[in-house]
Amino acid sequence: MHGHISFDHDKKGVQKFHSFDTPRIGGLAIFIGIAFSIAIQFFQELSFANIGLILVLSSLPVFILGLLEDVTKKISASYRLLAAFISAFLACYFLNTWLTNIQFMSIDLLLKIAPISILFTCFAVAGVTHSVNLIDGFHGIASMIGIFILSAIVYVAFKVSDVTILMLGISVIGAILGFFVLNYPKGFIFLGDSGAYLIGFWIALLSLLLVSRHEEVSNWFPFLLCFYPIFETLFTVFRRYFIKKTSPGLPDSFHLHQLIYKRVLRWIVVDKNDKNKKNSMTAPYLWALSLVSIIPAILFWKSHQILKIFAFMFVLCYLWLYGSIVRFKTPKFMIKRK
Repeated sequence: MHGHISFDHDKKGVQKFHSFDTPRIGGLAIFIGIAFSIAIQFFQELSFANIGLILVLSSLPVFILGLLEDVTKKISASYRLLAAFISAFLACYFLNTWLTNIQFMSIDLLLKIAPISILFTCFAVAGVTHSVNLIDGFHGIASMIGIFILSAIVYVAFKVSDVTILMLGISVIGAILGFFVLNYPKGFIFLGDSGAYLIGFWIALLSLLLVSRHEEVSNWFPFLLCFYPIFETLFTVFRRYFIKKTSPGLPDSFHLHQLIYKRVLRWIVVDKNDKNKKNSMTAPYLWALSLVSIIPAILFWKSHQILKIFAFMFVLCYLWLYGSIVRFKTPKFMIKRK
């Protein structure tokens, strides 16, 4: 009954790789799952539920704008980014949690100034929120990487005995898993902008809470956890603006996941009306790439010096991989052997 509103009927756009009309309201299911889990906790642990409620309510601006984009296709990226900024401000204000250092001395001095700290925090949260949406190109990419990142946050929360963040992280993971089983590999439902923004928002805020509540956790721990979507976003802006001389907001088909789909998986022969096999086989490559930064972050979550080294190594790895695929020199380990 709602198919004419909630389904994605466009299969010819530059970023469209699906074969049949598919609902784009996976984010609504995830939002309901998170809200239901937190509501149950009101009867068990009030302090946990209070923080959860603040995050649920604060996420509404970016979630609603994302959902409107999913059903209307008329909400510009700038408006959605503004909504992410508003959601970030609301959450940080009511939780009284702001970034006051990033373990770079020159920047840390500026972050001691309250207005700069507030703007920087909102920009960082909105940036991570938007970056998860940017990598949501094929079945299972953004949702599984979100699960990886949240699992790492839960692990460190366990190590520092922060039950609140641990339980909130598990709640979000459970909601994403409920979506994932219908999204991967067949793509019966899409995450949509609302779902991608929601996952990114929760990752950003749980990360911020973790590092602000526990000094022993390096601020570079969440940064390295999210380094794939963050660097994909930064590289996309650079590529579009400086190389292609176009607006960074204009969509194209040159993200890393799209190059893998078109060039690395070109050996897969599929019917033009059935792209799902090739679509679903794209995600594992990006899952593996994300683990290049996630695993070191888990192992060295206390040491910002080591985390910075691995961030630099990831940049080199990404650029080498992207350049190799663009030049049709895909590494042999990525190609199926006959």
